[in-house]
Amino acid sequence: MIPVECFIVLSTLLFFIGVFGFVTRRNLISMLISVELILNAVDMNFAVFNRLLYPGEFEGFFFTLFSIGVSAAETAVAIAIILNVYRRFNSDQVNSIENMKL
Repeated sequence: MIPVECFIVLSTLLFFIGVFGFVTRRNLISMLISVELILNAVDMNFAVFNRLLYPGEFEGFFFTLFSIGVSAAETAVAIAIILNVYRRFNSDQVNSIENMKL
């Protein structure tokens, strides 16, 4: 059996890789992938801490399933927005969005 500490270390690495990717990338798709890495790290923490603190119960797994559903909806909306930005400005860079005015 794999120790819980390994899952926590993996989750921490995923989280910080996602934060680093979100801060350093200027491409909208890369930023979306980084946000998904962050959300997957959170999902892994839900499952790991549920297994660690409440081994016979499933609340952490239900939170994980709910979070996966929310992140899937967030991804669908974000891709729709990115497609509209690309159609409007012919670019998927963050700098192209700065040209938008109200």
